[in-house]
Amino acid sequence: MFVITMYVNNCPKNSVSCVAGFLGRFSFQPFKENPLLGPSSTTLQKLGALDVSKVVHEHQGWRLITCMWLHGGVFHLLANMLSLLVIGIRVEQEFGFVRIGLLYIISGLGGSLFSALFLQSNISVGASGALFGLLGGMLSELITNWSIYANKVVSLVTLVVIVAINLAVGLLPHVDNFAHIGGFLSGFLLGFVFLIRPQFSWVSQRYALQTYPSSSPKHKFKAYQCILWVLSLILLIVGFTLGLVLLLRGVDLNDHCSWCHYMSCVPTSRWSCNTQPVSCMSDQVGGQLTLTCSNNGKTKTYSLQSPSPSQIQGLCSQLCR
Repeated sequence: MFVITMYVNNCPKNSVSCVAGFLGRFSFQPFKENPLLGPSSTTLQKLGALDVSKVVHEHQGWRLITCMWLHGGVFHLLANMLSLLVIGIRVEQEFGFVRIGLLYIISGLGGSLFSALFLQSNISVGASGALFGLLGGMLSELITNWSIYANKVVSLVTLVVIVAINLAVGLLPHVDNFAHIGGFLSGFLLGFVFLIRPQFSWVSQRYALQTYPSSSPKHKFKAYQCILWVLSLILLIVGFTLGLVLLLRGVDLNDHCSWCHYMSCVPTSRWSCNTQPVSCMSDQVGGQLTLTCSNNGKTKTYSLQSPSPSQIQGLCSQLCR
């Protein structure tokens, strides 16, 4: 999918200083516009990035799913795929493609939905929400199958530390930590539903020899597993339904939570959390295009004859960063 994205992007047509220009139309946008070695935001938006205004006002709800398969650049793609290999292979071997696939996709949807309720001024792409869903599923799987594990405490502490570190990284600017949180919560609840294991005593009894029948049949699942299964399923249905209703009504949860924006970015003396979309005023005189960034006031003149709107937007992004 990333190759298709770069083919559609066609940097030489829309920018004057592409990175790795020898790749032709597969070359990357300038570093100032996209430091991740990837396409322009315009291309990502065209191919299905999460854009709340289009979801709400143009009824493009499919963007909640398609954004999972897009990535901002080579670095973004490699980080996600490496995480998927490390996390996904083990759980898929244990629980199968179908269950883990469903957990992955639904968690990604949950991450997109949670992100859309808080970050409504920028587009969002990536599979991070789904990957955090796998982490959440691993944690709930450990809890619901607690009695069959040997090193319970060590496994629990390890998982909690991994999740905490990754969520802390999400506090940096330009990282959609709301997608991480939403994906993790969705995966955590889904783990109680999809990753429940039968008790060892039931499995042993099932395969016992007929000559040694058990006097008291064992239950397949313990009572607490069934309770967690029911509660998680209810919370998932209620949560997704409520989230979709709020999103389609155009609700911005930041209006009801003054501190929630700190869950995605914490400003420091080294960086700002300003995520307002860039915009420029343009003036074309002959073969000279003059752009003035509305965000920072910078002005620059380019030698361009009849630039396309996407080319102007790309130059504007570079100027405003």
